[in-house]
Parts: sequence; C-alpha cells; structure tokens
Amino acid sequence: MAEVKLFGFWGSPYSRRVEMALKLKGVEYEYVEEDLNNKSPQLLQYNPVHKKVPVLLHNGKPIVESLVILEYIDETWGDGPSILPKDPHLRAVARFWAKFLDEKCLPACSKAYLSAGEEQLKAKEEAEELLKVLDNEVKGKKLFGGDSIGLVDIAANFVAYWPVIIAETLGVELITKDKFPNLCAWMDEYVNSNFFKEHLPDRDKLAAHIRTWFQKTSQVKR
Repeated sequence: MAEVKLFGFWGSPYSRRVEMALKLKGVEYEYVEEDLNNKSPQLLQYNPVHKKVPVLLHNGKPIVESLVILEYIDETWGDGPSILPKDPHLRAVARFWAKFLDEKCLPACSKAYLSAGEEQLKAKEEAEELLKVLDNEVKGKKLFGGDSIGLVDIAANFVAYWPVIIAETLGVELITKDKFPNLCAWMDEYVNSNFFKEHLPDRDKLAAHIRTWFQKTSQVKR
C-alpha cells in the first residue's frame, strides 16, 4: 500500500484542493478516482460519517474534510512552501477566510445557480453581498496569501474557475469585472498561473459534467 493515497473525484473542487496541497509540498501519492454514483467500499469505510471525497490515507490512517486535510498536509510535511502562515494571528485569519468560503460563499453561490425566478434573483443578491466581502479582502493583493500561494487561495479554487464555466454552461453569471474588479483580477492571476492551471479540470469535460449534474438536480427538485 502506498504511504499516501488520495480518494477523490476529478470534477470536485474539494479534491482538487488536496491535490494542489500535495503537489505544493512535493508529496508523492497514489490517486484513486471515485465514482460518486457508485462509491467504493474503501471510501465508505474511510469516511463513514460523510461518505464523501476527498479522503487522504496516510500510513493506513484516513483524514477527511478538505480543509482539515490541507492543515494536516502542512503540519505533516514541513518541506516546501507553507500552506498556512507561521504567525498565529495570520494563521487564524487564513482559517477564518477558508471557513467563510466553505460555509458562506459556496452554499450561497450554489443556491443562486440551482434556483429559478424570484428565488434566484434573491439568491444572487445574497451571493453577491458575500462576494463583495471577498472582493474587498483581496484588494491590492496578487493572491489572498499575498505574493505566495496559501490556504485561502487553495480553498478558493471553486471561485476562481468553476463560476466562469457555469456561466457559459448554465447562463447564470455571478462574478463580473464591473461588480468585482479585485476578485476578477485575482481570478485572472489564478487561472493563468502555471501551478494552478496544472490542477484545474479540463474545461470542456467540466462543462459537460456541470450540464449533466444541473439537469439531474433540477429533475430531483421538481
């Protein structure tokens, strides 16, 4: 068995976060692609609570939840760039923004994409209010981590890449340069970075996946 194994799904921003962190640290690992419609017994064994990807297996011991995994990688492999700042206050700030992304921004954006009519208009307004906060936070910065890749940049991969493809695929546009100039500048920096580009899903494949996922989700909601 490989010392480090990652159970993930190619189209999941959460799985991609972990791949970014492992590559940033130079950690060799075995990748196991999961079929989310037919999850493997190993995935269910290693993550019996949430039954989701990603799961990092290190020396036979599972670690789950992407933000928890990112911190584990940073603490376990000291070589390579730090994912979290060394300063305790800055570490706390980075954790705050990572949680803000997962607990506030991503659910609000998902609701805006999946709703319709008046409900969608309200959901878009709520999502845009949160995105304004992010836009202000990255103002004057190359990356959320300053000049180097950090926890928040890795956690924000969904914001950097997925909304553009969702807008093209579903016709629902949330992030525009006129409303979010700083966030869009960060997105441009992100998708044009050699490191980040290597860890983003194929554009056409992701668009097809989003289209299928949206159709299935819409049918369930009906």
